[in-house]
Amino acid sequence: MKYKQCYIKVLLVASVLFIGACSDEYMEDLNTDPSKAATIDPNAQLTTAQLQTYGDLGMVEIHRNYLYAFSQHLMGSWNTTNYGGRHTIDNNEMSRIWTSFYTNAIKNLTDGMARTAEDPDKVNINSALRIYRVYMMSLITDIYGDAPYIEAGKGYLDSKFNPRYDTQEEIYDDFFMELAAAVAAFDNGKDQITSDVIFDGHLGKWQKLANSLRLRYAMRISDVAPEKAQEEFQNALQAEGGVMETADDDALIQYMAIAFSFGQDAYADFRGNALSQLLFGNDPANNPSYLCATFFNQMYTTDDPRTFRIARCYYDGLMSATSPDNRIDLTQEMLDKGIAFQPREPGAYSWEPWPTGYESDLLRALAESNPSIDPAVARETEPKLANNFLQGDNPGVVMTSAEVKFLLAEAALKEWSVGGRTAEELYQQGVRAAMNFLSDNYDCEVVSDEEFNTYIADNGIGYTAERKKEAINTQAWMLHFTNPYEGWANLRRSGYPRLKSPAEYGFGQFLTGGSEIPVRLSYPVLESSYNKKNYEEALGRMGGTNSWNTTLWWDTTK
Repeated sequence: MKYKQCYIKVLLVASVLFIGACSDEYMEDLNTDPSKAATIDPNAQLTTAQLQTYGDLGMVEIHRNYLYAFSQHLMGSWNTTNYGGRHTIDNNEMSRIWTSFYTNAIKNLTDGMARTAEDPDKVNINSALRIYRVYMMSLITDIYGDAPYIEAGKGYLDSKFNPRYDTQEEIYDDFFMELAAAVAAFDNGKDQITSDVIFDGHLGKWQKLANSLRLRYAMRISDVAPEKAQEEFQNALQAEGGVMETADDDALIQYMAIAFSFGQDAYADFRGNALSQLLFGNDPANNPSYLCATFFNQMYTTDDPRTFRIARCYYDGLMSATSPDNRIDLTQEMLDKGIAFQPREPGAYSWEPWPTGYESDLLRALAESNPSIDPAVARETEPKLANNFLQGDNPGVVMTSAEVKFLLAEAALKEWSVGGRTAEELYQQGVRAAMNFLSDNYDCEVVSDEEFNTYIADNGIGYTAERKKEAINTQAWMLHFTNPYEGWANLRRSGYPRLKSPAEYGFGQFLTGGSEIPVRLSYPVLESSYNKKNYEEALGRMGGTNSWNTTLWWDTTK
C-alpha cells in the first residue's frame, strides 16, 4: 500500500514521541525524560500530526459530542444530544482538542521546525511543518479563542512550560506571515518530503494549500479587520503556486481501512479515520450518526440530489459490532410508499418522539428466512449517515477546492478582485465541486448534469447581497459536514445558516448550559492552576469568565 511504509514509521515514532504539554508545569519531567530519543525524523513528526487530526479516537469525541451538535449536522444519539444538543457543560469533554493537540501534534511540529530551521538541506520539510502547524493552531484558536501560540510546544526546546496566551488577532497576523514565508521557501532542488499522507511530498500542492488557507483565514477576519482581510486575500491569490482549483488539489489525509475497535489500542492507533469509527459507533442498536432535522430538511425540502446519497434509513438489527455492511436499507421502500422521514430536531434524542412505524414489505420478506427480524412495524424512519461515511479509510478533510470556490464567491460579493469572475458563477462551481466531492471520495453515485442543473435552477444564489451571502455559506455548511472543524468555524463567522436554539424546539428545560448556542469551548480547568497568570490574563481580555458564550475576536455575528 502506498502509505504502508509511513504508517510503520509512525508506529515507531509513537514509542519515542516527545509527549510534553505546552503549558503545564507538571509535564516538565516528561519534556526532559533522558530515556527518550534526542532526535526524531521530522518527516515522521509531520506524519504523526497529520494522522492525529482525524485519527485520534479519544480526541475526535469532541466532534460527535459538541461540534456536530452546535452546527446541527447530527442529532439524536446519546453523546451528541446529551452534550452539544442539550448544552451540557463538561470540562473534560471540552478539553479534548487542547489536551491532545498541544501534547502531541503541536509538540512534534514545533520540535521538527526548530531542528530543521537552520538546515538548508531541510527547507522543504521545514516549510511543510510550518504550514501544518498553522493549520492545527487555527483549529485550537477557532475553538477556544486566545491561546498559547508563539511559545507553544517549546517546553523541551526553551523550557517554556507556562507559555503566554497570544491574542487571536496576534495569532492570525502570524498565520499570514508564516504561510507566505513557507510558500516562498519551497525549493524543488532541495530535500524530498517523505511519509506525507496528504500530498505524498508534492511541493506545488503544499504551496496551494498554504495559499488557500490564507484565503480561509482572510475571510475569517473579514468582518473585524476588512482592510487587512482584503489585502491578505488578494496577496494569496497572487502568491507563487496559486490556490486550489480542482479536486486534484484537495488536502485530504489518507487513512487505512482497519477494523473498527474500541479497545485500548485503538486510542493510540492513528492509522484509521477515528471520526468515521465514532460515527459508526460501538453499539449497533444505537448507531450515533442520526442526521439533525436542520441538515436533512435543508437538503430534502430543496430537492437536493445529495439528500439520499448522504442520508439513508437502515434496519440495524443484523449489523455486527465491527462493520456497517449488514444493514438493511429501507430508504427506497419508504420513498415508494410515501413514508415520512423523521429526523431529530435540535435537542432531541432518537426516541423523542418515538418514531412512527410502518408495515415493511422488505422486512416481512426477510423475516420468512430469519426469525430474528420483526416485520410488523419498521420504526427506522430517522435518517442516518449512509454507510459510505462510516468507513475507516474515509479521508480526513483539511481543505478542498470546493471550499475555495465558495471563498472566492464571497470575495466577489465583497467586490474584492478575483480575476473577473462573478459571485454567481463561483457559487455554481462550488456547488458542483461539493457534489463531485462526495462521489470522488465516498463512493456516492455521481450527481448527473441533469440533476445538478435542475437543482441549481431552483436554488440559485439569489438577488440581494445578503441573500447571496446566505446561499454561499449555507452551501459551505453543507460541504463541511465532512469537515466539522471548519463547519462550526465558518458558521459562526458568516452567521449562516441561521440556526434556532434547541429551546425553540421545546427543550429549553434541559439546557443546563444556557439556551444560546455556544460560540466557543471553555479552556481546560487545569489551566487555571498550571498556567494561572497567563490563563487569567487571557480571560481578562475575553470578558473575565471562561464562558462558552463569549464570542471570539473574529466573530461579529452575535
